[in-house]
Amino acid sequence: MRLCRFSFDDMVLMGFYDDNVVIPIDQAAEAYSRDTGVELLLPSTEDLLELLPPDGCSSELARDLDAWVSGLDVIARDELTVPLEDVQLLVPIASPPKLLFLAGNYTKHVAERGGSTAERQETFPYVFMKPPSTTLTHPGDPIVIPRVSPDQIDWECELGVIIGRHCRGVPESEALRCVAGYTVVNDISDRGFKPNPGRKVRERDKFFDWMHGKWHDTFCPMGPCVLSADAVPDPQRLTLKLTVNGQIKQEATTGEMIFPVAAVISFLSQFVTLEPGDIIATGTPSGVGSATRTFLKPGDLIRATIVPIGMLENPVEAET
Repeated sequence: MRLCRFSFDDMVLMGFYDDNVVIPIDQAAEAYSRDTGVELLLPSTEDLLELLPPDGCSSELARDLDAWVSGLDVIARDELTVPLEDVQLLVPIASPPKLLFLAGNYTKHVAERGGSTAERQETFPYVFMKPPSTTLTHPGDPIVIPRVSPDQIDWECELGVIIGRHCRGVPESEALRCVAGYTVVNDISDRGFKPNPGRKVRERDKFFDWMHGKWHDTFCPMGPCVLSADAVPDPQRLTLKLTVNGQIKQEATTGEMIFPVAAVISFLSQFVTLEPGDIIATGTPSGVGSATRTFLKPGDLIRATIVPIGMLENPVEAET
């Protein structure tokens, strides 16, 4: 089941997502009731978590409705669809409590950045955060190159894990039961950010330059939908691809992660309570722009795809 949030006629609605259309859930529920004679009561909400496992109050109803829609003939289904070009897709979770990102979770990406990796048993995940309210960017909305540091803006296609229940101290064997679904994240990064160039050098300048370069406005595009966790038997068997202006830059599988999804959730939950709506971006594979000194510029178009979730598309603009 793929669910999305979208804006249509100045209303924020929820829908079933297809690659070219959306099906508003309220319209699908009305059609279901007319066809079956059974009233389907779904919540009037903008929160997709209510329709998703593991704890969504209407997750079973949403799954049943999705199965019914999938079984319609082409004509009946087309009557419910709205073309993607007629709606504005929105980030799947409007206000995540936390946006957590992994750094260096794919061996080849670490190598292309000039680093080396230790065995999983010898190390631990590096995790950083982004401010949700200013970095989150809807599908189709522009990534804005900041005036303050415009020359080394990079892309990073990542699998986003949406937490569906409170968890603390969860063992790795139980961690995936805390997941509501998966989405696509583009961790946009400023590789050249250097505040106050005439500054006095301090020991940790390089680290904070790197971290602050993650925080520019619009630097976390997300979407186009959520693939429910019950539709993903193994999150380490998904394929990722990112293109810039149609040219493939990244192509890999989530099986190449150093720390798999379950291990990341377990690790984080040992020292911070994970909450419904938290989003964990699980790191990027090789193929980032900094490896070849090729960076984003105004007019570029980025498409980040994870199969079977969908494609996240964003243009690039200069800050005005």
